[in-house]
Amino acid sequence: MAVANAAIPSSIFTSLRFLRRNSKVKVSKVFFSSSPCCNSSSERPPPPVRGNYSGIQLTETVKAGSEKSRVDSWISLQIPGISRARVQSSIRSGLVTVNGRIIDKVSHVVKGGDAVSCTVCELEPLRAEAEEIPLNIVYEDAHVLVLNKPAHMVVHPAPGNANGTLVNAILNHCQLPASAYVNRKSSSETEDTESSDSEVGNLYVGRSYEENVKRSSDVLVRPGIVHRLDKGTSGLLVVAKDEHSHAHLAEQFKLHTIHRLYVSLTSGVPSPSSGRIEIPIARDCNNRTRMAAVSVSNNRINARYAVSRYKVVEVFAAGGSALVQWRLETGRTHQIRAHAKYLGVPLLGDELYGGTKGMALSLLKPRAPASSHALISEMVSKLVRPCLHAQSLGFKHPHTGEHLQFSCPPPDDFTETWHHLRRIRNIGSSHLDGIEALELELELHLH
Repeated sequence: MAVANAAIPSSIFTSLRFLRRNSKVKVSKVFFSSSPCCNSSSERPPPPVRGNYSGIQLTETVKAGSEKSRVDSWISLQIPGISRARVQSSIRSGLVTVNGRIIDKVSHVVKGGDAVSCTVCELEPLRAEAEEIPLNIVYEDAHVLVLNKPAHMVVHPAPGNANGTLVNAILNHCQLPASAYVNRKSSSETEDTESSDSEVGNLYVGRSYEENVKRSSDVLVRPGIVHRLDKGTSGLLVVAKDEHSHAHLAEQFKLHTIHRLYVSLTSGVPSPSSGRIEIPIARDCNNRTRMAAVSVSNNRINARYAVSRYKVVEVFAAGGSALVQWRLETGRTHQIRAHAKYLGVPLLGDELYGGTKGMALSLLKPRAPASSHALISEMVSKLVRPCLHAQSLGFKHPHTGEHLQFSCPPPDDFTETWHHLRRIRNIGSSHLDGIEALELELELHLH
């Protein structure tokens, strides 16, 4: 078994292999009509099988008595998993009509009785430029690349994030041509993805996208982003460098044989102190950028099976916060964040899921002496992302069959918050050395 630490850079540098494809690009079109909204009890259409919404047609009448709403918002509620940005693009392309009249304003208001027709527009290819962005390489050989992703870095190009992504950095590191085109295939719920309506597909290198599509013998480069981490999440991520490795690693993720251990700081303490959460996750009907843990009785068509194991490592401020480890059995969008919210302990700094600064202050200050309040306020003011780090990653090497195991400590912003929490004097909290506790836990998992 090989064990590596992020502090030790790899001296092995190889180029990403070029993969040839002889199949032509095909667009699959799915047609359906939908019911009013996700809160409706009437039957809703299932999401597209492949997650690519291009060409989907919606013809629906707004339910009588419904409140007035923006047409982009209303349509996005009728098609499970689609982003409002995608709907807005369809509107601007002239593919949406209301009562038979083409509309071009995304803010157009619809009311009960209006007949709405929409054809979802094709996804435009995203240009991915090779960029000289430093990478924290934990391990590299001819087939796989293991990276320690910093917080705030998006994994792949998407609308609004065309540059500065991990894919841009990989193109440069592997000395690929200066630019490529990402043929995006949207997915409503992809593995640990930040953007719910896009995933890395194929990178067409060299000529223009249109020329590459027409020529079946073109060289095709596929940076193997097998799984993803949210923009705000730091930590370990594996990249496949050839097709065999990509398929093999993807199968390991599918079979849940990949070892993944995360650490987080929570608002409050989970009860019980360890457990297994087996609660499906679906898109939150009230906020399209957020996922939600839903009960089985909810019978949501687009809910996906999700399982997380957690364990409290250390408690701070008499129960105001905790250091919690998470082991994933599945990998759904925002899984840890949604399950933490379900437990009533959203991650510190996770504004989207309720881990607000106000909540942190209300939990910590009443449990700490007045002398610690200034420290708490300063610490909370610096929270700018969810306190979540992918600390440990293990998998079977796709070519050698050797089991590889990697670990890396949390970044400075995480450890600074951690150390501040441990400095808060309190009664009833455990006084373990947090770093030693984590090292001990990692040792138990690694051996």
